[in-house]
Amino acid sequence: MSLAIAGMGWVTPLGTGIDSVWERLLQGHEASATTISEEFADRVYSVFRVPDSALRGISHPRLRRASAISRFAAAAGLHALESAGVKLESQNAERIALIFATSNGGVSYTKRFYHEIVSTGVQAASPLLFPETVFNAPASHLAAMLGMTGATYTLVGDGAVGLAAITMAEELMANESLDYCLVVGTEEIDWLLCDAYRRWRFLRLAPPIEPFSNQNRGMILSEGAGAIVLARDGLVTIERAPPGGYFNRRAEAETILRRILGDLSQIEIDFVISSANGTFVDHAESQTLQEVVPNALVYTGKPALGESGGAGGLWQIILAAQALHSK
Repeated sequence: MSLAIAGMGWVTPLGTGIDSVWERLLQGHEASATTISEEFADRVYSVFRVPDSALRGISHPRLRRASAISRFAAAAGLHALESAGVKLESQNAERIALIFATSNGGVSYTKRFYHEIVSTGVQAASPLLFPETVFNAPASHLAAMLGMTGATYTLVGDGAVGLAAITMAEELMANESLDYCLVVGTEEIDWLLCDAYRRWRFLRLAPPIEPFSNQNRGMILSEGAGAIVLARDGLVTIERAPPGGYFNRRAEAETILRRILGDLSQIEIDFVISSANGTFVDHAESQTLQEVVPNALVYTGKPALGESGGAGGLWQIILAAQALHSK
């Protein structure tokens, strides 16, 4: 079964709105990096943050104490539904499913919650902060804001979790009782997250490998959200949603990519949205694409938007949809 993209929403370090961010990317704009530090360590990291103006006009009682990741998800989800012309009412609330995708979840509130416990004792555990520490908090906020009563899922995974959410949406939409599936991927930034990626050797000062970027820097983490409304009809059709693959060693990444691209060999590929981000991913994708689709044009948005984990995969789909729609 083929799915179609009926609407999209975008909250990025370059601003919000599909057309606005798309035009800035076409003009060669990149997000401005800001530094992030922590009082108990001397390491400073560069990150791409979502500007405050991007969330202007997004207000709801549930969001007053919500973390940034929930506000990003709400903004992107509302924009996607609006662009799809979908208005939730009591008679269709059960016919729309929600899938939320994230890699890191609400790190900022989780750090605050446990910092109070460690520094003061378990009696300091805040009942106001705790709900925001669970991975499905953003999905809960968004579903409640919209009045959705259909299926709601939260997927947690690596940078490809947004693509896994599309695969799951395809399975859900096989049920004729659903008309739409809203897929939202979002991340927020915190110093603790940057330090973790550095310890995992993903965040380091190393130049990306050509031809994906000419920026002499390593991976920069970013925050934001991407949302896609999937339907049976729309502006852009998703013909295939490969489930991807997992590897235990980095050297196996190229093998996985060759297999996935091999499964798509019957499709003539003219343009590739790469996930190159200044890590080993660049080399694996470059080698594989040169072997399998040597004539395809390749573009990555991550030098401009940063690496945003669960949101990043959906950003790539949005970029591909915009490229096809605008030709």
